[in-house]
Amino acid sequence: MTTQTTKTHTIDASGKRLGALATETASVLLGKTSPDYTRHLVADVTVEITNVSKLDVPEKKKTEIYQTYSGHPGGRKTETLGHLATRRGFAEVVRRTVAGMLPNNKLKKQLLKQLVISE
Repeated sequence: MTTQTTKTHTIDASGKRLGALATETASVLLGKTSPDYTRHLVADVTVEITNVSKLDVPEKKKTEIYQTYSGHPGGRKTETLGHLATRRGFAEVVRRTVAGMLPNNKLKKQLLKQLVISE
């Protein structure tokens, strides 16, 4: 019988830039920091990000556009980073940024389930 031990990696987001935080998170989620890295398997690591509301986001960056597309004609919705942060909180901004840095394959949803973000 094999037992799977999940490692927890905690990242403090206070004072960090959004891109640097997302890059570090994505590489840990993919398992690239572990010596037994295998690109076709989900790494047994959980990433916890704390103090997301204390991120260092400059005013110019708050005009960056996040968009979703429903697949239907006229179904594209755009929203700025600042508006998304006030509507859903900085946790959603970090989640979407990390999701954009993960590869678009079958493992993406499983990897994002291992991401825990707290304001």
